Amino acid sequence: MRRNRLGRTDIEVSTLCLGTMTWGEQNSEAEAHAQLDRALDAGINFIDTAELYPVPPRAETQGRTEAYIGSWLATRGGRDRIVLATKVCGRADWLDHIRGGNTRLDRTNISAALDASLARLQTDYVDLYQLHWPDRKTNFFGQLGYIHADEEDQGAPIEETLSVLGDLVRSGKVRHVGLSNETPWGVARFLAAAEAAGLPRVVSVQNPYNLLNRSFEVGLAEIAHREQVGLLAYSPMAFGVLSGKYLDGARPAGARVTLFERFSRYTGPEAEPAVRAYVELARDHGLSPAQMALAFVTSRPFLTANIIGATSLEQLEENLGSAEVTLGDDVIEAIEALQWRYSNLCP
Repeated sequence: MRRNRLGRTDIEVSTLCLGTMTWGEQNSEAEAHAQLDRALDAGINFIDTAELYPVPPRAETQGRTEAYIGSWLATRGGRDRIVLATKVCGRADWLDHIRGGNTRLDRTNISAALDASLARLQTDYVDLYQLHWPDRKTNFFGQLGYIHADEEDQGAPIEETLSVLGDLVRSGKVRHVGLSNETPWGVARFLAAAEAAGLPRVVSVQNPYNLLNRSFEVGLAEIAHREQVGLLAYSPMAFGVLSGKYLDGARPAGARVTLFERFSRYTGPEAEPAVRAYVELARDHGLSPAQMALAFVTSRPFLTANIIGATSLEQLEENLGSAEVTLGDDVIEAIEALQWRYSNLCP
């Protein structure tokens, strides 16, 4: 499997990254271990998780995903075979079960979050530590338009957050730092703060990117290229919608959108014609709709890694197969034509 450099570091990560957010909710520990084994066999060396996982976030399951990875590392060994990424929660008044709802990106909370993650992961360091979402109020998690908040409610200063991360890097607990659900302004400010104060430079930004949501291209793609802060694309299949399995109101048993209403972002009536068009395009060219959607994301020049997720080994196999799919110019041109017709319907 092709590998890409992680930012300006000496780390190379597989172009497909194994996402884990269903482990502990839709997937058992044994299933999680089986997915990890198969992913490594296929050439994946990049694993992404978060202190928040699994999703939907619940007090009863919080941290279980990291614990499953930790038990896999404890039984399989070979920590140096993988590039392990996790995340610390940003500000959220709906997360009372994590540090009593105090998830500001300040020294106390970041340090506590990392130590808890390391304990669950059964390792003494993570390769990439990411801020799951900004501490300030801005547009992310399905919001395209920016609405300016009260100037007195802007969260922990970026310089303070970055200083804490710098101390964690110096301690050896973290190798590199990254962002997630971030805006062009946010990435630029983190880069400027790092340069001004000699603090760790962010190496990646993990944001949504798929055929229904290409908003990353508007402002962040240029930063990704010029600053080598590549995209770690999450939701590359729009919560599975781009497979076509939810068309015409279908709700397959056990599927994420069927089980959890919070994942209905890509299933509204405005998205249905776009999904149908992409599914038909794939089938017209003899492609699996899922693999076409994934292969498009993987082909983007600003991408560092495409985060795939699965709730079964069968789904994982299909996702892994996308790494062998090269989209022809005719398919890319048809995708671009559809993008003009159905531009970023689902942020």
